[in-house]
Amino acid sequence: MLYFQEGDLIIRPMINRDIQQFVSAFSAQGWHKPADLFEGYYQKQNEHKISVLVAEIDHQAAGYVTLLPCADKGPFAFKNLPEIVDLNVLIKFQNKGIGSKIMDTAESLSKAKHNLVTLAVGLHSGYGAAQRMYIKRGYIPDGTGIWYRGEQAEQYSTCENDDDLNLYLFKLL
Repeated sequence: MLYFQEGDLIIRPMINRDIQQFVSAFSAQGWHKPADLFEGYYQKQNEHKISVLVAEIDHQAAGYVTLLPCADKGPFAFKNLPEIVDLNVLIKFQNKGIGSKIMDTAESLSKAKHNLVTLAVGLHSGYGAAQRMYIKRGYIPDGTGIWYRGEQAEQYSTCENDDDLNLYLFKLL
């Protein structure tokens, strides 16, 4: 099954060989993404609990995103709204529109069942490109402020500017 194909870019469900390709490729660029992360994604996809959309160019895994049918944490938890999670494009494939095509595909899959899709984005500078992309795509903050380690941060509370500091966004489809 293919979700999208244009030229040498295809977007398809995750397959078993993607696990080692992603582990090796992320390690080569200095990012720690362990095999058990991808094994878990693959297993959940096979159990129809999530969708894993993989971008492939010339038989190389270039990026991926997971699509949850129902957000399980944050302000949208258990409200039967889909959530886009963990969008990543390998550095050597960035700035080629691959992230946008993956997002187009995830949004299209969401639109088939819902009129809204959600996501969370990290707030430190490492997420700067993602923050800009989501806003340009029409995502808006949900109004609940920042969330830290899965909990809504109270006004004046203390938190760290790490990967667990997030802002939740949504987009009408």
